[in-house]
Amino acid sequence: MATHDPRPIGNTDLHVHPVGLGCMGMSEFYGPAMDEDAAVELIHQALERGVNHFDTAEMYGIGHNEALLGRALRDRRDGLVIATKFGPLRDRETGEFTGVDGSRDNVRRASDGSLERLGTTIDLYYLHRMDPATPIETTAEAVAELVEEGKVRSFGLSEAGPETIRRAHAVLPLTAVQTEYSLFSRGVESGVLPVCRELGITLVAYSPLGRGLLTGRFDRESRPDGEGEFRQGGSQPRFAEGNYERNLALVETVKEVAGRHGVTPAQVALAWVLGRGQEVVSIPGTTKLENLESNLGALDVSLTDEDRETLEGLGELVAGERYNEYGMQAVEE
Repeated sequence: MATHDPRPIGNTDLHVHPVGLGCMGMSEFYGPAMDEDAAVELIHQALERGVNHFDTAEMYGIGHNEALLGRALRDRRDGLVIATKFGPLRDRETGEFTGVDGSRDNVRRASDGSLERLGTTIDLYYLHRMDPATPIETTAEAVAELVEEGKVRSFGLSEAGPETIRRAHAVLPLTAVQTEYSLFSRGVESGVLPVCRELGITLVAYSPLGRGLLTGRFDRESRPDGEGEFRQGGSQPRFAEGNYERNLALVETVKEVAGRHGVTPAQVALAWVLGRGQEVVSIPGTTKLENLESNLGALDVSLTDEDRETLEGLGELVAGERYNEYGMQAVEE
């Protein structure tokens, strides 16, 4: 049974709406950036509907997304959980990714910038990707300093594997681990999710709608494309020619379940993620109010045992990796 009750974040006193808002697409990656006034209004509409968990990162728009979120929330701070991330580096002129830096110096540099753009304390500060050149213990120690200084309330990792999670947690208890988790992406179930449950860490599911594939709105004639759209075969193999068509066929199963309940495929997919346990919350991203309202409606969807049995096998049939070869090198499972 879906619930509207707030869910705790780790072993803190923070609680969030089960459906948060991922803000990345407001600045880039899913096409042109939103008009800033429209983006602020969408964030305010989310607030009015009870959403209190907002996720951004230094790399989204190279600071633009944090500044946007800071503008929207600066005078509406009470009861919110604002999460941002650091680590990946980008060339400010070209936008090219130049590496990942989890060093003490970069933790300080990145947090100073994020705090200025957000204009507030960071509730949840994630290392966005693991830095192979810096021991995770060093990064955790640097974040612990920020916690002691009152600049950051809690620490998280994004796309970290079980061993990394344990090592970081031993230095500074983790509040959350963020990773892609959906009917189409279930790799975390073999290692990451059990460790999170063992240690009392919340799993924050990003892309719970399979980067839009599970919404049912795409078909062979209307696939994501255009300037600034990274859901193409080069970056996202699941959208590559051949894989895309096979994955669309899988979505028909989700549509069948949705039809039995009189809801949307997106609501079924999100209800499935939220049904994995109270230790799982989600941050679907959107730039449209109608999608935001649809996502929140997933809380009213109660999947039956038959529904779950129907949906269970989809992840094993998905064609293509989550990211291209370069992107997959930066994630742990």
